[in-house]
Amino acid sequence: MAQVPQRFFDALAVRTWCGLSLRALGRAREEIDAINVYPVADGDTGTNLYLTVESAAAAVEAVFAAHETGAAGSDGPSLTDAVGAMAHGALIGARGNSGTILAQLLRGLAQVLTERGETAHTEGPGLRLALRHAAASAREAVAHPVEGTVLTVASAAADAADGVRGDCAQVARAAYEGALAALAATPGQLPVLERAGVVDAGGRGLVAVLAALVETFTGRAPEPVAVPHARVDGGGADLAGERTAGERAAGECVPGEGTGVAHGPAFEVIYLLEAEDTAVARLRRRLDALGDSLVVVGGDGLWNVHVHVDDAGAAVEAGVEAGRPHRIRITHFGQGDVHTTGAERPPRERTRRAVVAVVPGEGLAALYGEAGATTLLARPGEPPASGELVQAVRRAHAREVVLLPNDAELRHTAAAAAEQARAEGVRVALIPTRSAVQGIAALAVHESERRFDEDVVAMTSAAGATRHAEVTVAERRSWTTAGICQAGDVLGLIDGDVAVIGADVSEVAATVLDRMLSAGGELVTLVVGDGAPPSVADRLEARVREAYLAVDTVVHRGGRQGALLLVGVE
Repeated sequence: MAQVPQRFFDALAVRTWCGLSLRALGRAREEIDAINVYPVADGDTGTNLYLTVESAAAAVEAVFAAHETGAAGSDGPSLTDAVGAMAHGALIGARGNSGTILAQLLRGLAQVLTERGETAHTEGPGLRLALRHAAASAREAVAHPVEGTVLTVASAAADAADGVRGDCAQVARAAYEGALAALAATPGQLPVLERAGVVDAGGRGLVAVLAALVETFTGRAPEPVAVPHARVDGGGADLAGERTAGERAAGECVPGEGTGVAHGPAFEVIYLLEAEDTAVARLRRRLDALGDSLVVVGGDGLWNVHVHVDDAGAAVEAGVEAGRPHRIRITHFGQGDVHTTGAERPPRERTRRAVVAVVPGEGLAALYGEAGATTLLARPGEPPASGELVQAVRRAHAREVVLLPNDAELRHTAAAAAEQARAEGVRVALIPTRSAVQGIAALAVHESERRFDEDVVAMTSAAGATRHAEVTVAERRSWTTAGICQAGDVLGLIDGDVAVIGADVSEVAATVLDRMLSAGGELVTLVVGDGAPPSVADRLEARVREAYLAVDTVVHRGGRQGALLLVGVE
């Protein structure tokens, strides 16, 4: 279906571009993950780029929503509002090396568009300057730029746009075509790409984003264009050759094969940092001495720091010395990737089957662990990346794995992790659990001695038969399916939708429980978070005993899990 073209680069064009970029990366995510061999073959570049753009798009949508509800006036947002939100959203949501660089590209673009003072819109010349500054600022953010990467593709896009004296559509088209040509040349610039028979994964993602920019201004996505090693278009292109790029990449990066020497640091460390410019300059020098793949992006007191190191603690301590780090994420590349030799220790025998689950709090992590699951803790506001899920699957060390994401927002991440694990020879079944209480129900019927397919069917059925709810506190004023809520209101969500708005946690929880049990049920599972009133579980248990005689109740302590209360009804 053709997109309505935007004539100028204004706030609506920014919104359209973010949406089209997200759609394009969603289609291309698995392909990009499959060809991810540099700087680390951890198979998550496509997913990281998707999540980075998803954060940018969400920030832009929030700006439009604020204007639509009248909170910011009757007029729509300005170009400055929209590009500023896009850049900030990408900065705080940036994942991985390529996602961090993309965030800086968007920030550099936004800087030009806001500094020019054109709050309504910009035309071809303004977009051309923005692309040039974006490429330059991204290159400056990388401690040691390497050609044949997304930086090369971004520079080529800006160079191609420089030669155009036309409107936004012509500038975008030239940038896209320049990026395509540069992407095709990346295997000749990086030996690791040439050996694997693939183009650069980060550059491939940027081509998808630029294709979305072309579609924004022309109404149609560019036609697929053949390039060496991959057939690339704006969405999800097929890979050419006798083997797919993913197969070629896997063939080049089999754990334990190859040179037999370690290729790099053991940990990826990422955090947001509140710090002054002078402190960040010192931080760059400190981290550069500790490791490699150093990218520091941002400004105006907020930075996103990405580095690969052997001493993760030292990288975090350097951030503490520079300012206030938060959203700290540490990923161990693990025994099964290109950083290890395979000769360091004798391989141990894989178990037959394991369950890997993402859990929102320490209490649930203990509960799942006691049931035999390998767990990955997702702290509030810090969902795991696909690379972390892959590491959890490797840690389970089983021939067959059942994966429980326990969050609807993790569906793309979990799918990417499952695909990567399959490429490593693990049989993986992804059960689309949307809440930890559904995961509890699935785990309760898990039997490792059954045939794999039978076990997956039973677990899927148990999860699907469990209605889920949560009680939480609204962070800001917004529209919901139950009406308008204000910041601080207590919200009751049933199956992901807001059903109750109130002021008292226990009262909202009781209303949610009544609504869920009105459709029947035999077992209520309550997972109580640290922030919930101490008496809420007792009050709900008493209510079930008095009003629902045939229903049993089980209570678990979830710890710091984000939501005040999770509810499951089977």
